[in-house]
Amino acid sequence: MSAQHDTVYLTTAQAIIRWLSNQFIEIDGQEYRLCGGGFGIFGHGNVTCLGEALNTVRDELPLYRGQNEQSMGFAAAGYAKQWLRQRFMFCTASAGPGTANLLTAAGLAHANRLPMLMLCGDTFITRLPDPVLQQMENYYDPTFGVNDAFKPVSRYWDRITHPAQVIQSLPAAIATMLDPGDCGPAFLGLPQDVQGWTYDYPVKFFEKKVHRIRRQSPDADEIADAAAALAGAKRPMIIAGGGVQYSKAVTELTEFAEKHKIPVVETIAGRANMLATHPLNIGPIGVTGSDSANAIAEKADVIVAVGTRLQDFTTGSWTAFAKDAQFISINAARHDAGKHMSLPVVGDAKLSLKSLTQAVDYTAPAEWVSLAQEGRHKWDAYVAENVSYGNRPNSYAQAIGVVNELCDTRDRVVAAAGGLPAEVTANWRTLDIGTVDVEFGFSCMGYEIAGAWGARIAQSEREPEKDTITFCGDGSYMMLNSDIYSSVLSRKKMIVLVLDNGGFAVINKLQNNTGNESFNNLLEDCPTIPEPFGVDFTTHATAMGATAEKVANPAELAEAFKRAKASDKTYVIVMDVDAYEGWTTEGHAWWEVGTPHTSADENVRNAHVEWETTREKQRKGI
Repeated sequence: MSAQHDTVYLTTAQAIIRWLSNQFIEIDGQEYRLCGGGFGIFGHGNVTCLGEALNTVRDELPLYRGQNEQSMGFAAAGYAKQWLRQRFMFCTASAGPGTANLLTAAGLAHANRLPMLMLCGDTFITRLPDPVLQQMENYYDPTFGVNDAFKPVSRYWDRITHPAQVIQSLPAAIATMLDPGDCGPAFLGLPQDVQGWTYDYPVKFFEKKVHRIRRQSPDADEIADAAAALAGAKRPMIIAGGGVQYSKAVTELTEFAEKHKIPVVETIAGRANMLATHPLNIGPIGVTGSDSANAIAEKADVIVAVGTRLQDFTTGSWTAFAKDAQFISINAARHDAGKHMSLPVVGDAKLSLKSLTQAVDYTAPAEWVSLAQEGRHKWDAYVAENVSYGNRPNSYAQAIGVVNELCDTRDRVVAAAGGLPAEVTANWRTLDIGTVDVEFGFSCMGYEIAGAWGARIAQSEREPEKDTITFCGDGSYMMLNSDIYSSVLSRKKMIVLVLDNGGFAVINKLQNNTGNESFNNLLEDCPTIPEPFGVDFTTHATAMGATAEKVANPAELAEAFKRAKASDKTYVIVMDVDAYEGWTTEGHAWWEVGTPHTSADENVRNAHVEWETTREKQRKGI
């Protein structure tokens, strides 16, 4: 510290880490450190300076050693989801390929509106040693490098070219990650020389700061317009998205629906906004939805969309609704609130639902509610049959049903890519609020295990006695499985269900449904594989320190799951499932897929014509 006692002499890296360790947040009346720690893989671009700084705060900001930079980012996303975007993790990677490996994870965090701070090595600002190890040289712009690729997938991006910059950049990055409307990943490029440069930083910059998530009140005129539209509704419905949970507006959503007797459907991100047994919960909507939800969506005249970006799968590529239906979109993000000619209500979901409730005296027609509930009863009966097992092939749905029956109500369920997100969304019966994480915003293979590790780290901070359970296909397992090892090393137990269907079976199903023959998806349909064989997943998982076993059927799965629950370390259960039989066949809405307009194959031509037959229902931007 200087003689004036108002500045402190630090490197850029030391200043970043000291500042981060002094940021806190108030959650439900309790203070937590805003940053829960980080995931790191060191290389020459971050070990000497940033690594030195992180070592001094190893207790305040625990650093989890990653196995793969992409999986580190997935784990950070899983952590942020579990904390409802109120806390985040940082990821640090070395310059060049280490940082480049984070790009997919940044895309996932961006699409899902999740906070994640990336502290990534960069080339030397002085350029004296150029070209350095792993530097991508750009002939026409020497300032343009690998780190610039993160600009489209970051909500905040900066390259620190002088130590003083962090005084402005760090608060700006945090403000972005905590903003309900702009939330997403923040990227800081840290040139290797600048990381070690020093500066006399103001001591005040490092004082403890307690953050709070902003709640934006809705505009009175927008509430009035929404109230007028709702007051005239004959067949209203509510779409509940993930933003309901991020706003902690589950109670307000339920009270709003109950007061006005409006049926509620859930998006993929909004699963677990309501218990499965709530009489106004009509089911999940969209391509991976339920017959009950899609049936009322097709008839609804006023649709209150809360905390959803109205993504393609939720909207059935915009064929799930009547063309003249009026949307009211309540969203903290202006970008999302105005989609498809919605009446926008830009504001916090909790405050907006309260305001709209007060502004309208309305009750939905009883016959409309009865119609919706009748559809839900039929859907429940279908799901009960779908998840049951006996003398038929093993399926995803059966595995889901077994876990649903035996898990604790507060256990967290994770799924991501392939066929499992649809199967979990359609068949899982919510046991408690906020217990389901189906990552389908970016639908990233590999999130299943890595994201579950991050979720388990977060879960262990408040509910250590509960479990994180992840459903993973064999394709996703092969793509990214190393955080089984991470979970054992860090003693963050997970239960991993590996459901093996011999390849990329859901894409094979899509391939067949569009008239194409099976090709390059299932192992047995790859011309370049002379003798297909499966992976011994139990031996592989055991080699990474987990307990693992293979079961032959859902009955054996049930007993294995009980053993997994009783175990104190990561437990992997493998079961073969049929690639063709046992898919959930009901509940789907139309999905726009690019199909060949001409082909030498008659089956492909006919499938194209059939696929396009329902396009006339599509809302074209209105």
